[in-house]
Amino acid sequence: MPDSSAAVPAPHQSSPDETVLFTEKLWPGVWIWLVAAGIAGAGILVFAPISLAAGLTAAGVLFAIEAVLLILSTPAVTVTAGRLQVGRASIERGLTGQAVAYRGSEATAERGTRLNGLAYLCIRGWIDPVVRIEITDPSDPTPYWLTSTRRPDELVAALIRK
Repeated sequence: MPDSSAAVPAPHQSSPDETVLFTEKLWPGVWIWLVAAGIAGAGILVFAPISLAAGLTAAGVLFAIEAVLLILSTPAVTVTAGRLQVGRASIERGLTGQAVAYRGSEATAERGTRLNGLAYLCIRGWIDPVVRIEITDPSDPTPYWLTSTRRPDELVAALIRK
């Protein structure tokens, strides 16, 4: 017979603030995986004088380590009705302002010559477009967040929806 004082988990009901409007993982591009495979292949060259089996094992271990590190360091961009999360940073949507998408040379300028040193960055070199999101919190010295995204127009549209 079950104990009557045992805690019973309440069913999880998602609030309107948790409705996901946009989500994206900033996965490494194909060329990053090719570079990782090339670096891992260098293990064959280092250990082949010992034995070919040692070289192949070293290459396999190196690639596994690189793959785990790439996967674990892949940030996500998530917009819900109440919050914006970019990588490890999170902010209430009410404290965000205008969002603008940039591509090509404009994106390069945002990441370079126009970059404010106080901005929060979640940049991945293998993703060209970026979105600049103003921060309107008067107590926050961060003027804006700049994040890479493969779908900048969708991210801006999700941020416009209040």
